[in-house]
Amino acid sequence: MNRAPIGIFDSGLGGLTVTAALFERLPEESTVYFGDTARVPYGPKSPATVRRYCAGILEWLLEQQVKAIVVACNTSSAHALDELRADSPVPVLGVIEPGAKAAAAATRNGRIGVIGTSGTVASGAYAKALQLLDPGLEVVQQACPLFVPFVEEGWFAHPATELVAREYLGPLISRRIDTLVLGCTHYPLLRPLLGEILGPDVTLIDSAVATADAVVEVLEGQGLRAEGSGEPPTHRFAVSDEAQRFTQVGTRFLGARLTDVEVVAMGG
Repeated sequence: MNRAPIGIFDSGLGGLTVTAALFERLPEESTVYFGDTARVPYGPKSPATVRRYCAGILEWLLEQQVKAIVVACNTSSAHALDELRADSPVPVLGVIEPGAKAAAAATRNGRIGVIGTSGTVASGAYAKALQLLDPGLEVVQQACPLFVPFVEEGWFAHPATELVAREYLGPLISRRIDTLVLGCTHYPLLRPLLGEILGPDVTLIDSAVATADAVVEVLEGQGLRAEGSGEPPTHRFAVSDEAQRFTQVGTRFLGARLTDVEVVAMGG
């Protein structure tokens, strides 16, 4: 039994979708969440800059004595996961591989769409992961750089968001995809809108649940579960800027569990 918390980080509030899945799947586990709200979005940043940001966040989470770390950010998973794993004494999990596995299992016609930030799409990380699973899959990628600021603004069903979403999804619809990977942890917040545009024949893949399952597997495999302690878990939330706004938007997804958000300065 190990009662140390699980560390989770994202460029902003999108990683709360992964956090919610972890709460559901691992209700006995404590967590420490960090959202890099001062430097969001990560998508347009260079890979070197993203790796530098992630290295600082890794250092801070390790100082919080976490037992595992979930990189709940697709851009960070694409650019920095290998370096983070090499530098971390605790297990580090990303969101791309679990999401790719879920998409490969769901597709019926072998045509999978991937939407993500410019950085995630440019990295080709999802296409590589999917084609490793099945070289016959056709992967259609589309960068959606405006989605993150829309989500951060809370514009989940705003007319501007719908207009942009229809523009982004047009090429994917024309390629007749039957599965769409929401390749950014912010994007599940737009799921109702995206589902309405794509229609019921397209399966939307949110890697949050698959990632939570992967965390369970790692914790069990390494004897790190906190089950059976009899003590309630604790949950900490930290951001690099604007705690009040983070709380206002994030509460829609975690409810009363999102409380007492602290601000932690990140340099570099």
